[in-house]
Formats: sequence, structure tokens, C-alpha cells
Amino acid sequence: MTPRTLLPLLGLLAAFAWAQPSGGLVDAARGPVPILQPTDPPRLGNAINDDVRRPRNYDMQPPTIPHRVDGYQIDRNFNKCLDCHARTRTDFSQAIPVSPTHYIDRSGKVLPQISTRRYFCMQCHVAQDAVQPLVGNGFENADQIARRAAEAAQAGKK
Repeated sequence: MTPRTLLPLLGLLAAFAWAQPSGGLVDAARGPVPILQPTDPPRLGNAINDDVRRPRNYDMQPPTIPHRVDGYQIDRNFNKCLDCHARTRTDFSQAIPVSPTHYIDRSGKVLPQISTRRYFCMQCHVAQDAVQPLVGNGFENADQIARRAAEAAQAGKK
């Protein structure tokens, strides 16, 4: 390389080094800790344990879990959720039974037991913590939008 071609390359490297933050790269989701440094995970909160069914925001949304599930064994040998939510146990437990869709395999065949693709409940169903949201959310479901439109139409007729 000649000094003439090397000079622009050195200038580019110097500009890049100058542009880097002195404390290292930071990701806002991690807080003020630079990316290359380990962080302490947040303490686990106190999961909501009120057994109150929450409304769903859209059709086919999996319901949230309204009780604590820490310590539940859910693996290929055992599923603690089915102690209460299996169709054969709901008369005793008074829990919501597992949806009939969970008994259908991927080829559409209805099975006498939960399909293996629906066996790991917490892939879709999640427990809730009483925390403030990280970002604002103005989501409105279809019912809320329809209600607002109907109210606007009624107000326009008056």
C-alpha cells in the first residue's frame, strides 16, 4: 500500500474510534450496563394469584394464567397443569378445561389425549406479574373500535 491510499484508511479508522461511546456500547433494554458486561437479572416479582379471568384482546388469543405456576413440572413425562385442567379433573378442581383444539394433532385427527404439540402449556399461556409496562400501549381490540364507531355515529345523528 502506498501512503496515498493508506492515509484515507487511517482517517476512517480514527473517525470510527472517535465515534464510539467511551463507556462501551449500551442497549436501552439492559439499562446503563454496557453490552459486554454481565448484568444482574431483575428479581422475580410476585406473580398475580387471584384466579380472575382476564379479557382477551383478539380471537384465538391464548388466555393468561391467573395463578402462580413457579415450580410446576412440565416436561415430556409430566404436566402439572393437567392435574386441574384435564377434562377428567375439572369437575373436582373447578378449573377451566383444556380447549378441544388441544386434542387435535397436526393432521387434524382428534386424539383421546392432549396432542404433543399442545403439551407444553407455557409456550402460549403466561402468568402475569403486577408491573408497570415498559412502553405505552394504545392497543384497542375490535370490540372497542366498533363501540367507539357506534358512539360516534350516534353522536353524529344528534
